[in-house]
Amino acid sequence: MNQTEFSALRHSLGMPVNEIAALLGVSSATAYRYERGESLPRQGELTLLRSIASAGKAKQSKPSDRFRFIDLFAGIGGLRLGFESIGGHCVFTSEWDRFAMQTYKANFQDDPFTHQYAGDIRPYSADPSLIPAHDLLLAGFPCQPFSIAGVSKKNALGRAHGFECEEQGNLFFDVLNILKHHRPAAFVLENVKNLERHDKGRTFAIIKDRLENELGYHIDWRVVSARPWVPQKRERIFIVGFREDTGFKFDDFGKQIPPEAEWPVLGDILQSHNEVDPKYTLTEHLWGYLQGYKEKHASQGNGFGFGLCGPQDVARTLSARYYKDGSEILIEQPVGRPRRLTPTECARLMGFERGEREWKIPVSDTQAYRQFGNSVVVPAVEAVARHVEPFLERALGLNMEQAPRSGTDG
Repeated sequence: MNQTEFSALRHSLGMPVNEIAALLGVSSATAYRYERGESLPRQGELTLLRSIASAGKAKQSKPSDRFRFIDLFAGIGGLRLGFESIGGHCVFTSEWDRFAMQTYKANFQDDPFTHQYAGDIRPYSADPSLIPAHDLLLAGFPCQPFSIAGVSKKNALGRAHGFECEEQGNLFFDVLNILKHHRPAAFVLENVKNLERHDKGRTFAIIKDRLENELGYHIDWRVVSARPWVPQKRERIFIVGFREDTGFKFDDFGKQIPPEAEWPVLGDILQSHNEVDPKYTLTEHLWGYLQGYKEKHASQGNGFGFGLCGPQDVARTLSARYYKDGSEILIEQPVGRPRRLTPTECARLMGFERGEREWKIPVSDTQAYRQFGNSVVVPAVEAVARHVEPFLERALGLNMEQAPRSGTDG
């Protein structure tokens, strides 16, 4: 067995060298010697690797997997949940934040033989052949360089934003490299609604040009409000592209939106008063500061300040900074000072915990607030997935009606 074969088998299993070592019952040093071709595995080890790889391929092609997709800049998996709801099978996940990955792995029990994890996407965009074949690419590429708040902050600090932000803005081009190599049947990209207007429309013009003219995809896009599905004012842009012209448009997306009488309010996602730990109640000092801050700006004719909500209200957009003071969404209490949302309520507000679907939160409150504030609203993604489904069926030539759905009603 030469080095190339060992590396190929290891990559097909989606396992790092230390995990392969544990699987074979050898030391990591020994496995690295196998990797470098300095020594050969024993016949039994070779047979085991080949049999597992073969079993993994058989499992990956089972009929219940309607299509294969990859989840880039995955966060905690909101886009994935949406497209699993129409029968998709995730074969590759990339997320650089270790706390987000901790939450992701706690909630998705992936088979290491049919699914591969990665951190930084850049080595994979440099060599996209490392990514498994797929039918659909999902990517919620970093939004901070394009968001209104992100641009304002970077302008105030004299920092670059948009594509000029080398740390995050240029990651869109990593997506392009992967699309160019794999040519999947379709993709779904997600970002802040301000992406359309960023840099007076020039940023979006570049994105559109690269996807349509350079790669030849047929695209359409829409800003989708999460309000019909959750009690939150949150809007995101979804860009959908197909390699072949399937006729996809967002024109009749309204069919996916429930009647306004069914739209939820905060009381539908709040825990009972007895369930909430007193630690989520604002301290007297913080409550006094927030009141003073709001009064100061009100006297100047500005609307800055906290958002105080009751059970019949709809919240502002949950942000990644919520852990700092909770000011954008404060919940009234029967007696005394208001409180923050709990992480569980944030999971409900973002649609991760909905109906019978429970969501595990294995991280600190601070990390949980950041994760939910950076996430997509899952039922909104599920609606986009349902709208995309017949066109994806057309593109792949699948009889998708025969496969069971995995989504949760609620």
